Amino acid sequence: MTAAPDRQVAEKLGAEQLAAILAHFERAGFARHEPKLLQPAGVFLDRSGEDFRGHLYLTTDASGAELCLRPEYTIPVCRDYLASARAGQAAAFAYGGSIFRAPAHGDAGDGEFLQAGVESFGREDREAADAEILGAALDAARAAGAADLSMRMGDAGMVGAFLDGLDLPSVWRRRVETGHARGLPLADIFAPPRRNGSEKAGVLAALTRADPADARQLVEDLLAIAGITPVGGRSAAEIAERFLDQATLSEGVGVSAEKRALADAFFRIEGAPDNASAALRRLAEDAGLDLGAALDRFDTRTSFLAARGLDLDSMIFSASFARHLDYYSGFVFEARRKGADEPVIGGGRYDRLLRTLGATADIPAVGAAIWIDRLQTAASGVAA
Repeated sequence: MTAAPDRQVAEKLGAEQLAAILAHFERAGFARHEPKLLQPAGVFLDRSGEDFRGHLYLTTDASGAELCLRPEYTIPVCRDYLASARAGQAAAFAYGGSIFRAPAHGDAGDGEFLQAGVESFGREDREAADAEILGAALDAARAAGAADLSMRMGDAGMVGAFLDGLDLPSVWRRRVETGHARGLPLADIFAPPRRNGSEKAGVLAALTRADPADARQLVEDLLAIAGITPVGGRSAAEIAERFLDQATLSEGVGVSAEKRALADAFFRIEGAPDNASAALRRLAEDAGLDLGAALDRFDTRTSFLAARGLDLDSMIFSASFARHLDYYSGFVFEARRKGADEPVIGGGRYDRLLRTLGATADIPAVGAAIWIDRLQTAASGVAA
């Protein structure tokens, strides 16, 4: 009999917390912007895949175009920024309101959530912008009652610089980057794919022993002899390249024991930012890797975080930490109540995203989102 009153109390508290957060962002210099509720569905499916369709509330307009209720704010804010006269220039926005994600089958909930956040575009002083966004999000959450949040951070740019130095074959490089972004254990990432049949296994094994150019030509010749036409829009050369990729993955070509051990050591590094930086510099020096520029950016960001008064000793940097979205290109972070499964605050740098949305070049961009329903739990200290 208390469900309705409890819901009303939660909604009232959520509205009050949202107002407190937006007031804080306004004082910090972020202009309020609210994208339209209806958004083109394709822009989200293109980045999250068709599996994400089940989480969207979909409809179509009179022309048959597929639309959805906005499932998040970052992409809609990016699209509005690119359509504005300020595209390419420095701009900072705050937002706050409802987003809509259909619960997974069997899960409870009505699919509507309150979210607030900030996005910063066009700033070339990236490390200062990173620190400003994280500081603003933490301060806003505290203004709404959250305290004692546990902070965890990572750096997709650092991972990229490490993989550059590791010099893996391109197919392995993509596999490691994708696996890292999805939070997969390194053992799973480096595990060879399962082979489907001894005949295919024999072909793949033979290809790994051949010169790459000869192997590619052999596959193309076999396809031509068999009279196989392009499949799914793929040319014979593309099909051959796919075979070679599978052969490389199946045989572990290009991933020596030394490279695997170095990757293990890199992704195990974790600790307070200053300690993690020191450990990364030792690893780079011992392995002869050029991580100097990435580590200098890391230390510059740490200095800006310290200048904002943030307690660095309470923060954990982990080389293996990722936010499970492949558009992040640099600093990433989450803050959560200790012991909670889901973050209250999440965000990071996504310089490459705006080009995929229509920009003619990459535009520096960083943002953070605050989940109001999780914020209520963090403020109350009650387990979810």
